[in-house]
Amino acid sequence: MLKSLAKIKTRAEREIKEAKDLKSLNEIFKKYLGKQGELTQILSLLPKLPRPKRRKIGRLANQLKNSLTLKFDERAQKLKEEAIQVAKEKEWIDITLPGKKPVVGHLHPLTLVKRKACEIFSGLGFEVVEGPDLENEWYNFDALNIPPHHPARDLWDTFWLKLDKIQKKLLLRTHTSPVQVRYMEKNQPPLRIVVPGRVFRHEATDASHEINFYQLEGLMVDKDVSVANFRAILQEFFNRFFEKEIQLRLRPSYFPFTEPSFEVDISCLNCQGKGCSACQKTGFMEMMGAGLVHPQVFKSAGLNPQIWKGFAFGMGLDRLAMMKYKINDIRLFYSGDLRFLTQF
Repeated sequence: MLKSLAKIKTRAEREIKEAKDLKSLNEIFKKYLGKQGELTQILSLLPKLPRPKRRKIGRLANQLKNSLTLKFDERAQKLKEEAIQVAKEKEWIDITLPGKKPVVGHLHPLTLVKRKACEIFSGLGFEVVEGPDLENEWYNFDALNIPPHHPARDLWDTFWLKLDKIQKKLLLRTHTSPVQVRYMEKNQPPLRIVVPGRVFRHEATDASHEINFYQLEGLMVDKDVSVANFRAILQEFFNRFFEKEIQLRLRPSYFPFTEPSFEVDISCLNCQGKGCSACQKTGFMEMMGAGLVHPQVFKSAGLNPQIWKGFAFGMGLDRLAMMKYKINDIRLFYSGDLRFLTQF
């Protein structure tokens, strides 16, 4: 037993010293001083020994027990202090270091363009109004001189929805023009409005077309309004928007709700008029359809076309953004790619 005590002392003291944390120290304590520990088992055998031997071994065993208990306590205290110090070091903050820059959100490029366009038109005396994305057949087509039998309906690949409560056919609006009639029904001319909003077309996508995009509708009504007024206002808008003199081109066209009608192009700023995928190699980017308000549209809104004249236009905000930021693919706006969006 004396040899066993000597071995226990040597091993226990070494293991206590090498313990790396409180968990391993607790395992060592159980190994030697637990209920089934090596030293505990020796102490349990003392009553069976002869009296002289029992005294000697008992005294040595108890001394070892007290010595190991003290060493356990000392080592446990040291490990606790080390753990506290490590925790403090992890929580420590160097107040002299520069702070971490917070991640700040920013506006989508289409939102930036819409706000800029509305700001310019507001400065030109136009009121900014809005209309519903979910439209009925009357306002989207019939009130704009596009009855069911009219071939112009084929120009719009429409997302039709179910009938409403009064059996009117509903759809996702194909243009922002329905707001013209909605506004004129409730407001007497003279008037000047722009209508930013989202529109939907069931069509194939490519670098310059999407199934949903943003338009900016414009309408000016008074007793003496001409194409010259429209061209002057539009020229001023594009010059302010791009902060440079912009080349404007009007081409004869056809729209059921304007007469006469024309397409409005600007020189492609992506390629400087040389031709690229965005302008389909033409050197010009089509920006809007426009014209003088058709008499039938005035009648639909309850106005006399013999008294009132006006012009209307529908501008693509996506294409305006493409020109502003020199983007050659409209699909990037809706891709959700942060590598693209964080540039603005």
